[in-house]
Amino acid sequence: MKTIWARNALLPQGWAQDVLVEVDATGQIGNVTPDAPQEGQSFGILLPAPVNVHSHGFQRAMAGLTEARGPHTNDSFWTWRQLMFRFLDRLTPDHIEAITALVQMEMLEAGYATNAEFHYLHHQPGGVPYDNLAETSQRIAAAAAQTGIGLCLLPVHYQFGGCDGRGLAAGQVRFGNDLERFQRLHGEATNALQSLPADTAMGVAPHSLRAVAPQDLRAYGALFPAGPIHMHLAEQIPEVDEVKQHWGARPVEWAIDNMGLDARWCLIHCTQMTPAETARLAQCGAVAGLCPITESSLGDGIFDGIRWMENPGKIAVGSDSNIRIALSEELRTLDYSQRLRDNSRAAFATPDHATGRRLFDAICAGGAVATGRKSGTIAPGQWADLMSLDDTSIHLAGRTEDTALDSWIFAGDDSLVTDVWSAGRHMVQRGQHIHRAAITDAYRRTLDELKDAI
Repeated sequence: MKTIWARNALLPQGWAQDVLVEVDATGQIGNVTPDAPQEGQSFGILLPAPVNVHSHGFQRAMAGLTEARGPHTNDSFWTWRQLMFRFLDRLTPDHIEAITALVQMEMLEAGYATNAEFHYLHHQPGGVPYDNLAETSQRIAAAAAQTGIGLCLLPVHYQFGGCDGRGLAAGQVRFGNDLERFQRLHGEATNALQSLPADTAMGVAPHSLRAVAPQDLRAYGALFPAGPIHMHLAEQIPEVDEVKQHWGARPVEWAIDNMGLDARWCLIHCTQMTPAETARLAQCGAVAGLCPITESSLGDGIFDGIRWMENPGKIAVGSDSNIRIALSEELRTLDYSQRLRDNSRAAFATPDHATGRRLFDAICAGGAVATGRKSGTIAPGQWADLMSLDDTSIHLAGRTEDTALDSWIFAGDDSLVTDVWSAGRHMVQRGQHIHRAAITDAYRRTLDELKDAI
């Protein structure tokens, strides 16, 4: 047994002091003992480490390159997407591995224990498959082997350029597979994970209603009977209009009525919903995968979080475009978006819990559901996905329990994260990943090769 002792820890029953957590050789929590004498190395505030539920790893290398106005009078998600397509056409498998390792390292340093990778960059520039159909999925797995992060790989099925079934445009052909080839790719990607630890998971991701045929979307639960299913849904107004024009219903309405949505599904963004759609979707059991920093960056809109959680719906957070990897900032941005829309304060707070505690509990639980991972609480039988905050930080001086959590999210930042364990793997120590130098060196070489890519 490994032992972790913390002065304060957030347990399922609430805050406890002098907590000894024992982790077995498989990376699962064995015993949790409050009021225990110190044993081994001590830590400040011990929390469950949540899942990053949505990431396109390769996009991290283009962060900061798309902030100038282009030739269009109204830059938008759609003009940004064209720049992204140009960038990805330069990427090799070696680049993908190096960028993904950097992203996963930053996720761990921010406090995430798991990377749910929504992976759609499958083929060579021009769309020709690699000799190994799962070549780039293997590179995601190789990055996870180096970083030690828990991985939920979500190969993306992307077949069409729109709801009318048109072919993929030049920038999209690296993503494309018909259903038969995608099923083969999914199987080969599953095999690529066999060398990773036992906490690794495999799911699947139909990209969106625009990218997969309606008859296939209706059958997705049966086509892929095991593992989580993630999908973009109702992110942009033009997407809503296109689905309504071709399929006769708004995206959320069509998905609820046709796709058998339940707790296996994690629906990403959902920033363009009516109040009635919000309530119906929350009640079906699916998790809303929210990416507030990216949604702000791309002008997606504001998720109706208050109504969603009142219904009551599950949420998780992800870093999506990876313009920033910042767990506390995702939660802060989510809450501030509700305040700005509603002219309110402490939007998510309840009589029982302040804002930070309610959001943190929600994303830990929702991320576990969205990836089928035994995590989200510090309890026996769970994976030892843990993070420690520096209780000696000036930002937490005199702050305890829920107030300390609020102070981290609203007054501090992820520099307060000192240590992170993923399934018992102690990958972040004293604020830095144990392989930071090698990972950042490879990433710098990649950036040098990609200069002037946009």
